[in-house]
Amino acid sequence: MITEKDLQEAIAECEGTRNPNASTCLKLAAFYTIRNEMFPAEKEIPRTFSHSYFSPQEPEYESETEIAGIIKDMSKNAVMGLFDELMTALQVLHPRLYEATVRKAIDKRG
Repeated sequence: MITEKDLQEAIAECEGTRNPNASTCLKLAAFYTIRNEMFPAEKEIPRTFSHSYFSPQEPEYESETEIAGIIKDMSKNAVMGLFDELMTALQVLHPRLYEATVRKAIDKRG
């Protein structure tokens, strides 16, 4: 019979492997799966994943322009909607400026 201690030791061994390869990863996945099925945690902490276009490491945008003062307390969705509307109007009214702005955004994106 496999004990929880055996599984913990096998997991520790795989995690301690200096240069893990595909075989090590498969073994580790199998050990975790067996452990989770045979010895489920009493309180499993749910993992939540989210995606944001705004990196948490980036400092908050600061500017003293009129529009920056207006939008600083708006939600990101509201600001993006406003920006999208502005860019659509710019595309019609001033196509060259629109194209230059799109190129600049692509360059900044990386």
